[in-house]
Amino acid sequence: METQPKKKREERERRNRAMGAAEREMVNVTNEGGFQLANPSAPSNEVVVKALYEALSSRDAHAVQSLLAPDLEWWFHGPPSHQFLMRILTGATTSNSNTFQFNPQSIVAFGSLVLAEGCDPDRSISWVHAWTLSPDGIITQVREYFNTSVTVTRLGKSQPSDQIAPANLHHCQPLWESTLANRAGKSVPGLVLAL
Repeated sequence: METQPKKKREERERRNRAMGAAEREMVNVTNEGGFQLANPSAPSNEVVVKALYEALSSRDAHAVQSLLAPDLEWWFHGPPSHQFLMRILTGATTSNSNTFQFNPQSIVAFGSLVLAEGCDPDRSISWVHAWTLSPDGIITQVREYFNTSVTVTRLGKSQPSDQIAPANLHHCQPLWESTLANRAGKSVPGLVLAL
């Protein structure tokens, strides 16, 4: 009976080691009213994704493994030659100077979905990662988009209007749009992710 809580505690400790000191402080603070965060042991999703990029950058395999689910679901949209993340996560890439570096220029969270965007202007590559996290802060899915303009929307019922329209009409409320796709130096396809 003791092994399950012990395993969870050990996993949480590994994740905490993977996060930088400043991010750990953000997780452990209390708000101005003195109330503690609902789940102080679970870091914010944005902090987890930032810690993952730091671990990828430093090639810290143990930290990366502690942040990812063992059965990570991976989706890819782009040229097969741009499957850099897959090569890094599977160990198929070596640590030479030609290795692709994921340095996100923006990271934003929408609940369990965290979007990260970056580019490599020297290679005319822009990328977007859409990470999904479990309630306990483990990354369970990544959707990777290369040289693709990504728009994230929330589906909802449309507002009533004076015009005649079907009662079940839905509209897409834009939440986020990639800004670096134009740095690829060419026309790129566009995709819409609906929450």
